[in-house]
Amino acid sequence: MDQEKIRVATPDDAAAVGELLASSYPVLMASAYEEKALAPALELMTRANPVLLSSGRFYVAATPAGLLVGCGGWSLEQPGTGTLEPGVGHLRHFATRPAWVGRGLGRAIYRSCEVAALSAGVLALECYSSLNAVPFYAALGFGRVRDVAVELRPGVVLPSVVMRREFRAV
Repeated sequence: MDQEKIRVATPDDAAAVGELLASSYPVLMASAYEEKALAPALELMTRANPVLLSSGRFYVAATPAGLLVGCGGWSLEQPGTGTLEPGVGHLRHFATRPAWVGRGLGRAIYRSCEVAALSAGVLALECYSSLNAVPFYAALGFGRVRDVAVELRPGVVLPSVVMRREFRAV
């Protein structure tokens, strides 16, 4: 990271986050998924989540000119079900513009999530990783739990990996 600033996202960031997701996911996920499976999933995945944007738990990395180049956040609620498991948080909607991959943006956003989650009493973080993102999460200390088929809506399924990182209680 050079001059990019990590900040908490707001609902006003919805259009810019959507554009970031739309520029990131098709390019970065193409190496791991067939176009036939990826195209319908992208229609759903490239929309900014208004609940996350309003939560105070979603972060963006912005250049000095204001271009969003990375994003990601966390929630206590499990994606898709809204269920709560005491002490477990869930990483959500991480993305980096392809030209910005490898500059530490994802790691910096993750650290913001980790600090906030730990201060909220989270003892483990989980994520539903896309197949192409498994190495990123593994480098952050996440371990593979199981393979899953995430149903984004009826008939739209994306093979993914549940990954988890445990923290020591202090």
